[in-house]
Amino acid sequence: MLKIKMTTPIVEMDGDEMTRIIWQGIKDILIAPFVELKSEYYDLGLKNRDMTDDQVTVDSANAIKKYGVGVKCATITPNAQRMTEYDLKKMWKSPNGTIRAILDGTVFRAPIMVDGITPYVPTWTSPITIARHAYGDIYKDVEGYVKKGGKCTMVIEDEDGKREIEVFDYSKTGGVALSMHNTDASISSFARSCFNYALSVKQDLWFATKDTISKTYDHRFKDIFNEIYQSEYEKAFKEAGIEYFYTLIDDAVARVVRSSGGMIWACKNYDGDVMSDMVATAFGSLAMMTSVLVSPDGNYEYEAAHGTVTRHYYRHLKGETTSTNPVATIYAWSGALRKRGELDGNKELAEFADKLERATIATIESGYMTKDLASLFKKDGVKVVELSTEEFLKKIQGNMVHALD
Repeated sequence: MLKIKMTTPIVEMDGDEMTRIIWQGIKDILIAPFVELKSEYYDLGLKNRDMTDDQVTVDSANAIKKYGVGVKCATITPNAQRMTEYDLKKMWKSPNGTIRAILDGTVFRAPIMVDGITPYVPTWTSPITIARHAYGDIYKDVEGYVKKGGKCTMVIEDEDGKREIEVFDYSKTGGVALSMHNTDASISSFARSCFNYALSVKQDLWFATKDTISKTYDHRFKDIFNEIYQSEYEKAFKEAGIEYFYTLIDDAVARVVRSSGGMIWACKNYDGDVMSDMVATAFGSLAMMTSVLVSPDGNYEYEAAHGTVTRHYYRHLKGETTSTNPVATIYAWSGALRKRGELDGNKELAEFADKLERATIATIESGYMTKDLASLFKKDGVKVVELSTEEFLKKIQGNMVHALD
């Protein structure tokens, strides 16, 4: 079988723990037999990030700006326990946060639906896409502990002068304080990315914050969205037969549970982090969720939406066989390869990505899957066979060979 050739590399960002093992398995079993993979490799494993003072993360993000498409493995964001475990120089920031800040994009996450896995919310018959703002808020916060007797103030200095706003007087008790920021430019990019994506997939767009409580911070998001929609997108939305509306985040939660799905739900950074996990789990599994960062200047970064599966990794190190679900990571690769094919006019590569996804879904729907899905899968006339991760990848490979014959 002649392998599909690539003309431009994709940026490949390796990761940590069990997902790093799966990453290599996908390359060896599902990509290398069919594609002459051309990638610019960056090792974002925690040890290498520590060794390079996290410069490797910055370099990988800039490489995406150069080549336009990247694919990222799940990585560790260290806490105190990881500091000790990996003997780190410092508690490095989230690599996802670093990359998103450099690319200034929006993360779109949607569940991968399979015939035989019914969502926990039975009315959800169509995927719900979470559009997550990928800059600022608590991911770029400044925080500290204030001892009893202290005070925290916020100082703002601009063309209107200098003014102090008291945050809290800690005269009776110590406590914590936190400051967040965002920018008009990033919020505007977020809004346009959401409007453009909604038009491309012809789906309604919801946007939700809590502007009744956060009357300046969240209200700024609401105002910018409304201004851009009315001046740039309202006519196009009406022509496409889709709707944009704003609502409070708590109202959006109630609405979405009663809905049939099929919409894009735009959220601020932390809200999107939480809601994408909720939506993924309600549809079946965090390992069955696509995730792509789209920047306003046309760069794309595909990744798995879940973590590094630490528990399975420690079992793997003991020589035990694991049944870790690789579907989200497969879809990260297929998404990146498809986009590379589209941008380069490489029809064969784009079609390969489509066939890889179809083979993955067909494998599950025929009853072959990892342990996490076996407990969810129910389909008349189909017997469930639990496979290890490697067995599952090889089963998909067999379906791929059949599809490409």
